[in-house]
Amino acid sequence: MPNPAKVNRQVVLKSRPTGVPQAEHFELRDAPVPKPGDGQILVRTVYLSVDPAMRGWVNAAANYSEPVPIGGVMRSLAAGRVVESRHPDYQAGDLVSGWFGWQDFAVVDPAAIDAKIPDADLPLSAWLGVLGLNGVTAYFGLLDVGELRDGETVAVSTAAGAVGSCVGQIAKLKGCRTVGIAGGARKTRLCLEEFGYDAAIDYKSDDLDDALAAACPQGIDVYFDNTSGAISDAVMRHLRVGARVVVCGTASITQWDPLPQGPRVERHLLVKRARMQGFVVMDYRARYPQAQAALAQWVREGRIRYREDVLDGIEQAPGAIAGLYRGENLGKRLIRIAPDG
Repeated sequence: MPNPAKVNRQVVLKSRPTGVPQAEHFELRDAPVPKPGDGQILVRTVYLSVDPAMRGWVNAAANYSEPVPIGGVMRSLAAGRVVESRHPDYQAGDLVSGWFGWQDFAVVDPAAIDAKIPDADLPLSAWLGVLGLNGVTAYFGLLDVGELRDGETVAVSTAAGAVGSCVGQIAKLKGCRTVGIAGGARKTRLCLEEFGYDAAIDYKSDDLDDALAAACPQGIDVYFDNTSGAISDAVMRHLRVGARVVVCGTASITQWDPLPQGPRVERHLLVKRARMQGFVVMDYRARYPQAQAALAQWVREGRIRYREDVLDGIEQAPGAIAGLYRGENLGKRLIRIAPDG
């Protein structure tokens, strides 16, 4: 895992996938360690993030961001330490997280940095998960887009994942009943025993519709949707009048051309006077510190718990996204490529 030669190991996109990217779509490349120019910062990355959204960043289909170019370093959030700075707001030794890519060293402008990490009492890795994009996504998706109110019933798909587990715990903090939907006995048990859901449903069970009816006898006020597909089709039948559906992810859709056809939601939205809204957390970037401050306090108080799935070595990166979609991880998937601390 260490990089004694001081080369810059990079994971680059070798070919463009259709659907979920596999290891063969990437390759490792050695490059010189870059030097920062005026106003720039050189960061030595320690942890690389692995996120379901990466599938959209490398596919050719239309997405909310430009596709990673063939031969380009894989786009990724990362956390690490400033090695050299030519910007007055940063000094060597500062801990930072931001858009540094899958590589050992990154030269970036300040705009690429999401957080200058002030809290030495919390692990660096947490700034890519519960205090990073995943936690911030849960915070704004549930509270701003979902317009959560005390006493409501909240259903969450991929409820044991890095985003879903945080959504459920924030909803509990706000006085709501929480129902987690996850795959398999191990993950549903995690929802109940570690993340405090009131009920947990295995979507692989024989009758998801009956399970939702039993867990949500009064219906669902907020559905935090990380999957789309058959799970969401079932949830729609249980929405209450005035419900809000937060569309955060579409993990069940592995091929986008053509898009799969399924049940129509319009009748549910009309009759139940419900709202369904897409949500991309990058739109909230100016407000990240607000969410991070609240999340950090809840973590310190033990009111939000989180799990991490840490792979060691940059060589693990090419196959790491496909592993997410196979459900290999329990918690936030990270790749450690340098000693932490």
